[in-house]
Amino acid sequence: MLVEAVVEVRHTEDRDKVLKALNNVFTPMTMQERPSETGVVIVARCEGPSCLKRLRSAIWRQGIQDAARSVISRGIVSEDTVVFSINKQAAYVGVVSFVTEAGESPLGPITFTVKTSNVRQFVDWMAPRTYRGRVFYQAPPPD
Repeated sequence: MLVEAVVEVRHTEDRDKVLKALNNVFTPMTMQERPSETGVVIVARCEGPSCLKRLRSAIWRQGIQDAARSVISRGIVSEDTVVFSINKQAAYVGVVSFVTEAGESPLGPITFTVKTSNVRQFVDWMAPRTYRGRVFYQAPPPD
């Protein structure tokens, strides 16, 4: 599984706070910065499910597996790729709030692109089905 997280640091934002938001939900192996019209774009990459452990833990801690499953499933763009975004400001305080529409996150979202051999298994691992508040089936991490 290859994971890429992209987040924009605007001129009006504190770079360290944006990095804290990213690190609250993601454990990157590499990070690159490139200039943009409104600031800097940080592209963080990682391989394997361990880099998404913080995001998955936050989803489980908040008990939002069903909502997360719905949003992540809608982000399946091909048989090996899933794209979804979370609110950068919420991530700063360790909370997961999914962004489903453009402009929903005023300072821009953190956008994740996950490439995996089995997107369904990824969804089942990240946000398993629940029944009456209990996990119905928990898949192992893909790849």
